[in-house]
Amino acid sequence: MITEQREATHGERIRCQWANTNELFFSYHDDEWGVPVHDDRLLFEMLNLEGAQAGLSWLTILKKRENYRAAFDNFDAQKIVRYDGSKKESLLRDEGIVRNRLKINAVVENAKAVLEVQREFGSFDRYIWQFVGGKPLEADNRQQAVAISERMSKDLKKRGFRFVGATICYAFMQAVGMVNDHTDDCFRAGMLA
Repeated sequence: MITEQREATHGERIRCQWANTNELFFSYHDDEWGVPVHDDRLLFEMLNLEGAQAGLSWLTILKKRENYRAAFDNFDAQKIVRYDGSKKESLLRDEGIVRNRLKINAVVENAKAVLEVQREFGSFDRYIWQFVGGKPLEADNRQQAVAISERMSKDLKKRGFRFVGATICYAFMQAVGMVNDHTDDCFRAGMLA
């Protein structure tokens, strides 16, 4: 019923404006963006993909997402921590991902850090969702969400994570549903509550 009410007259869904800029965004926006994620592997993937986006567009990363999964063993932190210099050099030659030494090294460092967080908290999910009290923030709490992303960034950095500045953390929070930033007229806005 909600979906039908939010359909445009031409049969197209009303989405957040950014999601209408490229067809690749449609399914990402409609099925993933803003949906609460509690799977450690997917949380780890999204944190690294948001970090890979630094200085680039999300479209660039979304186009390379499957390549990233293949290149980084489906973001299995247990495998990534064993990457040696030879593996990192091969990743630098992989045209399917962003070939940036700092970003590639960051994924390996992040794998070490996420495993440590899992040991300490029992799961990355438990650790990361504590920042929002275990439930998504609504869009009208943007100031609070920004403050949380800054606090999250500082704590992640302290724990050895890389490419986790406050802007990246905020984008991560949006992507994994820690904050519901769908616009009021978007068909997904009320579906996540």
